[in-house]
Amino acid sequence: MINCCKKGVCTLAMIVKVLVIIGGVNWGLVGLGMLLGVEGGYNIVNMLLSSIPVLEAVVYLLVGVAAVMAIFDCKCQKCSADGVCTPCGATEAPKTEGTM
Repeated sequence: MINCCKKGVCTLAMIVKVLVIIGGVNWGLVGLGMLLGVEGGYNIVNMLLSSIPVLEAVVYLLVGVAAVMAIFDCKCQKCSADGVCTPCGATEAPKTEGTM
């Protein structure tokens, strides 16, 4: 049961975290591009997906939904059990070797 809870969050919470980070970095780069006077800024999502506008819109939508979900936190059993999933919380204390 080594690292079974992936730092105490469920898969959905981890996806939300990654999407919020992607959105934050993208907006930071957009702002940086505006300050530096770069025409169009450094919108990475737009640079990568401008040829597929529907997919670009889906990415923006997913990042927005993830941000709203991050506001309310995940309420699943795995995330709400003191930040540790049940199997990890139920593990025995580590045994030490060579004690006197």
